[in-house]
Amino acid sequence: MYELNQKPSQHSPGAVPWLYNPWLDLVVGCGAWSIPLLLLSYSAAASSRRGWSLAFYALALVFNYPHYMATIYRAYHRAEDFQKYRFFTVYTTAVILLTALVSHFWLGMLPWLMTLYMTWSPWHYSGQNYGLFMMFARRAGAGLSKAERHALYGAFITSYLVLFLSFHTGASSDPLFISLGVPSFWGRCGQMVLSAIFVALSAYGGSALLREMGWRKLLPCLTLFSSQVLWFLIPAAIALFHGAGIAQSRYSTGVLAVMHSAQYLWITSYYARREAQAAQRGSWRPFAYFAVLVAGGIALFVPGPWLASKVFHHDFTASFLIFTALVNLHHFILDGAIWKLRDGWVASLLLNSRDRLANATSQAGGRLAAAWAGILGSTERARALRISAALLLLAWGIVDQTRYYLALQAENLTALQRAAMLDSFDSPTQTRLALREMEDGHPHQAEAAWKKAIQSNPADMAPRQALLKLLVEQKRFDEAYDLTQSSLIYAPRDANLWLNRGLLALERGNTDQAEESWNRAIALDPGQILAHLYLANEFDHSGRPEAAAGHYRLFLSAIARQGAAKRAAPEQVIAVLIRMADCQARASQKSQAIQSYQLAAKIAAETKQTKLESVADTNEAALQAEAGKSDEALPLYQHALQLDDSIGDRSASAEDWLAYGRFLEKSGFPMRLAYACFVKSASFEDALPEESQRQYLSGLSRQAAKRAGTIAAEIRRDPEPALRQALALRR
Repeated sequence: MYELNQKPSQHSPGAVPWLYNPWLDLVVGCGAWSIPLLLLSYSAAASSRRGWSLAFYALALVFNYPHYMATIYRAYHRAEDFQKYRFFTVYTTAVILLTALVSHFWLGMLPWLMTLYMTWSPWHYSGQNYGLFMMFARRAGAGLSKAERHALYGAFITSYLVLFLSFHTGASSDPLFISLGVPSFWGRCGQMVLSAIFVALSAYGGSALLREMGWRKLLPCLTLFSSQVLWFLIPAAIALFHGAGIAQSRYSTGVLAVMHSAQYLWITSYYARREAQAAQRGSWRPFAYFAVLVAGGIALFVPGPWLASKVFHHDFTASFLIFTALVNLHHFILDGAIWKLRDGWVASLLLNSRDRLANATSQAGGRLAAAWAGILGSTERARALRISAALLLLAWGIVDQTRYYLALQAENLTALQRAAMLDSFDSPTQTRLALREMEDGHPHQAEAAWKKAIQSNPADMAPRQALLKLLVEQKRFDEAYDLTQSSLIYAPRDANLWLNRGLLALERGNTDQAEESWNRAIALDPGQILAHLYLANEFDHSGRPEAAAGHYRLFLSAIARQGAAKRAAPEQVIAVLIRMADCQARASQKSQAIQSYQLAAKIAAETKQTKLESVADTNEAALQAEAGKSDEALPLYQHALQLDDSIGDRSASAEDWLAYGRFLEKSGFPMRLAYACFVKSASFEDALPEESQRQYLSGLSRQAAKRAGTIAAEIRRDPEPALRQALALRR
């Protein structure tokens, strides 16, 4: 149906374009039901995602699966077609089967297969719409010039390219879809330019058809063209102007796939009926034909994943996606080869051309190869074999539908257990089962389910992360570490896994391995800002302040680039700033440390983090005093003490009055003021966290009392006048 170089039709002007009848042809064949079905799917998906998922999985049995089998039936049914398309029926099929085998052992192929499948799907839909468009035009007697045909073909291509750009603009949010990452600006510009080209080509080619035929005879063509616009341009326009992204999988598994499949079954059933009539095999049996397609469709999709899961213990979901992608790709390739209107046999049956039909019929040879003929023979044994196979496949399909229904009952523990009994090697099902078991207070059963999920698909990080969390909560660090080690074999580029490995290595006392793991996480994903924080903490604790300060700075820079919604809490940012300043001070980077303390105090004041503002002021004051800048240190100490008092922080007050007294003593202020500060600090002595601090304070107080002389006793009785004087000191 994708052939462009078509000759003008020999039909008379009064030719009837319909295949079955106007209503069926327009609604199903031309997609007139697009608007109501699209609206229904979007509204239903928004209200009940699980219900809509179940509905599509059930519809696949009667629409999607049979439509793939229809292509197989078309290519392999006649010996002439099998030989004619031998490259596709034999060699391409062999490559697809080999790819299916390899991809089960190298799951890294799955995203590439799914990306190719999702990107090719809309192209396939466009090709089918164009082929049907030209078929109806020729059945109606239209004769288009080469330029007009090229214009119409170009319109279908550009409508697909608009959607293609929408798919591949920006980063992908789907782990199974690899976006080309077209920059947003260029993607939007490209879509607008292609849309303008689409309008121009449509106007040129469509106006010629309308002038020649009139809109009544072109009603099927116009309906098909409107379906193309609804399927491709409208969603892309909504995404372009309203910022709503298009889910790539919706074009492969959603309502568009159902409409495309129904459309395909509509045209292939007509073709099969005409083929039977041309071969003079008597009346065509539509129910038998459809039964073959249903049974064959189930055979294409269901047994493969079940056998891979049961026999080889591969993840059922991953296996199903592999088969889905590869069956579709095989279908796209085969379909593009066998449906061409320039083919005499195809044109004779679809265009109702009697002279070609007679010629094509006379060329029909043997039916099938001997083995295939034996299966389709009229003997009782062959008939029993066919019926048994069909019943077995139908039962298998029902079991598959039941398992899928049970697996989606995330709140129903019994249903999930039954789904796991039907097929235990299904990572998503086991993950949902584990979560349900945890909520019901069964951690041992949850652990078993997570381990089964990991066994089914070691590359799936969801069950691995959940099991790691459980093991860490239960302080089973050695088991958690072993889990990360074994998981890195399957996910060596998982930055989160390296991050966790570092934490667990540190818990085991292996600091070198922890640092190596965090550096590896950063190398794989520069956005792993927590790795910078962990490295900074480790360097800080191990006496490498300069290296620690560098990683603190990288962490804070990354935080600053994040949006407000993702940014860390202010108290966390301030705490890291203070720790970075401490490291800078120890690394003799005094000026940078002072700037960091000042920034921390500013953010703390703006966000009402009074305690942290006091810490920043006190630390900066100590640094300023050390540099001999007493005038800068004095107001900082005083402000910190006021902040401590405002929040009633006894511990901070004890430490800061002690520090202020030491500052006054060293800076040459009257000893009685320093002694008053020590007395005030001693009033909060019970709040000092360490015994060494209390002993240090006691020693300083005794020395200051001796130096203060006779006034020391008066200060002990009433330190407030001296304290007020100390707080009132100015530069």
